[in-house]
Amino acid sequence: MDNHIFPVELKKACRLINHGPTVLVSARHDGVDNVMAAAWACALDFSPPKLTVVLDKTAKTRVLIEKSGYFVIQVPTAAQLRLTHEAGTRSLFNEPNKLERSDVKLFRIDGYDLPFVAGCSAWLACKLIPERHNQEIYDLFIGEVVGAWSDTRVFKNGHWNFENADPAWRSLHYIAGGHFYAIGDPLTVQDEKLD
Repeated sequence: MDNHIFPVELKKACRLINHGPTVLVSARHDGVDNVMAAAWACALDFSPPKLTVVLDKTAKTRVLIEKSGYFVIQVPTAAQLRLTHEAGTRSLFNEPNKLERSDVKLFRIDGYDLPFVAGCSAWLACKLIPERHNQEIYDLFIGEVVGAWSDTRVFKNGHWNFENADPAWRSLHYIAGGHFYAIGDPLTVQDEKLD
C-alpha cells in the first residue's frame, strides 16, 4: 500500500464524500472485479457511518455488490479524469478487459477482500445494507462504512486540503456528456459575534 495512505476515523468518514464528488464504485465476487463511475453518492449517517449510491440495473458492478454484499467508494482525482470517464462509459458485460482498457490499477488493503482503485484521494469500504425495495424501484444502495482511508497529500486530520495540494488532486464533479468540473477554491464564512 502507498505510504501516503492512512486510515480515517470512522466518525469522520462521511467528510470524504460530503463535498459531492463523482465517485468510483468497485466490487468483487467469485474472482471478478469491476469498477464504475457514479455521480450520485451521498453521506447518509454518522454513527455508524452510512452512505447511499445510485447504481443502474445495467451495471455489472451492481451485480457483484448484490452477490458479495460489499463494495468500495473511491474519490478519483482530476489526474484520473480519463480513467473515471472510461470506467463510467465502458461495460464489463461486453468488454471483458474493461479495467485494463480504462487503465484501472487495483490494490489491496489488509483485512479487506475488496478491489481498491490506486491513485484516488479517498476510499470507503462498505457493507451493503440490503433494502430490496429501494434497490429495485430507485436503484438506491445503502452501505455502512466499515473502513476509510485517505491520501494525506490532500486529506489529513479529518479535513480536505485541496487549496494546498497540487491541482491534480482535486476531486471531479460530473455534469453531463463527458463534462466535469474540478472542485474550486475554498470559501469560508467568518463567525460574527452575537450581542
